[in-house]
Amino acid sequence: MTGRRRTRSTFLPPFTRPVRRRTALAAGALMACASLAAGCGVIPGATGSGDDTVTVMTWAPENTRATNKPGMPAMAKAYARWINAHGGIDGRKLNVLTCNESNDSVAAAKCARRAVKENVVAVVGSYSQYSDSFFPPLEGAGIPYIGGYGVTTAEFTRALSYPVNGGQPALLAGLGKELASNCGPVALVRPDTIAGDELPGLLNAGLKAGGHAPAHDQRAAEDATEYSRQSDRALRQATAQPAQKGCVIPALGERTTIFMDSFRRDRENYPAVRTAAVLGSVDQTVIDAGGGQSGPYEGSYITGWYPVASDPRWDEMKKVINEEAFGDNRIDPADPGVQTTWIAYTVLKAVLEKIGGGEVSADTVRRTLDDGLRVDTGGLTPPLQWRFQDLLASVGFARLVNADVTLQVVRQGQLVSATKGFVDVTKTLEDADVD
Repeated sequence: MTGRRRTRSTFLPPFTRPVRRRTALAAGALMACASLAAGCGVIPGATGSGDDTVTVMTWAPENTRATNKPGMPAMAKAYARWINAHGGIDGRKLNVLTCNESNDSVAAAKCARRAVKENVVAVVGSYSQYSDSFFPPLEGAGIPYIGGYGVTTAEFTRALSYPVNGGQPALLAGLGKELASNCGPVALVRPDTIAGDELPGLLNAGLKAGGHAPAHDQRAAEDATEYSRQSDRALRQATAQPAQKGCVIPALGERTTIFMDSFRRDRENYPAVRTAAVLGSVDQTVIDAGGGQSGPYEGSYITGWYPVASDPRWDEMKKVINEEAFGDNRIDPADPGVQTTWIAYTVLKAVLEKIGGGEVSADTVRRTLDDGLRVDTGGLTPPLQWRFQDLLASVGFARLVNADVTLQVVRQGQLVSATKGFVDVTKTLEDADVD
């Protein structure tokens, strides 16, 4: 098939074996990369000894035909204004640079090279599926990548990556595990990209854990403008066993709303079919736009990384948005990208407070994280810690430290918690076979 956007990690070979078989390779490469970053004599972005400003960068795609995450850099800027208005972090001002990643491998590499040129001490709370483009420049300069969105597997294998959530692996595995006992045949509609190629195996790991057959896999162009063919095929697959209520899972990011235009029309002939999704493809605004209680998402299970947006644990973030970005419609408190950026900057703040009056550089930020710093995110995630001995390497994702997800459901048009607390999908991921 021509015209397919592809991105593959240069750190690990393509997925050709079960996850557990990659552990030794990932661990060895991880240590080699860590040694490289620490031993090359590169000292980027030293801050201290009289310099009272810490410079970081946040990037995300904006104004593209496919994925857009403008709320992430906007949230980063709002956070910096709030921090600086309250005296900085240990007296240091926070300078946030932003970069439009443009959902393009060349632009992603340019953002990373600019981060090196500008001597940033970290890239924080960012989104890009082009990990093979942005990680090499960062690794060459020893710059840590804190709180990526988790859209690529490389974010869970690279030595300088410090993820705050379980990314797409945890969301799909958690969703599959829940749907195994609630759905008949399952059809997955996902982007025809390398990142999309990883999704079926992860969803199937969850379905398998519940004794369910694998999902039917429907590929679609990442920037498609209509999905009538995929919708029709997914509905037919979901109703292949008339005695069971099938489920259709659109995992198309913000293109999900376009898919649902076709799905809504086609579904009239298949009223028993249910939908399910992961946050990032569906949130409260999408549910509202789809008709709320009378729309196709009513009764749908949705997995997320964090508590629902109405949870009081988000109150501080909402206060910052109200104080520093009131009226900025790029920042939606319910957007998991905005939420991830908030948590990533919470990690950065904890790192800088731990360093205290010492020198702040990419090297000291990285060493502080590697030395076992435990970050409390106010209950938005489990406590985060990236010590090598604590990493969940047994699941094949050597930087994965948070495999918890939340299970949510749409009731009366509102996204609410389906269970109390978090669901740990570590064991489900351990059994995943991602091709």
